[in-house]
Amino acid sequence: MSYQYKMLQVPQIIKIKAKDYQGGEAAAYLEQIVTQEAREGWEFYRVDTIGVYSQAGCIASLFGSKDELSEYYVVTFRKEK
Repeated sequence: MSYQYKMLQVPQIIKIKAKDYQGGEAAAYLEQIVTQEAREGWEFYRVDTIGVYSQAGCIASLFGSKDELSEYYVVTFRKEK
């Protein structure tokens, strides 16, 4: 069986107002994305964390900038070719 894949980068942090907090917001957010993609024929496959390491440039380093590691979350979907 052969698949094609689709990846979506999702926010690291979901912002909500304290008065609206009920717990489960992250799951609800992911469920919304998965449901939308399923309507288009994509099957949820997995969620990964991907680190991106960016080095400060020469001039930025002179002014104290440091290299930076950022993490991103990527949701992978698949469907048969």
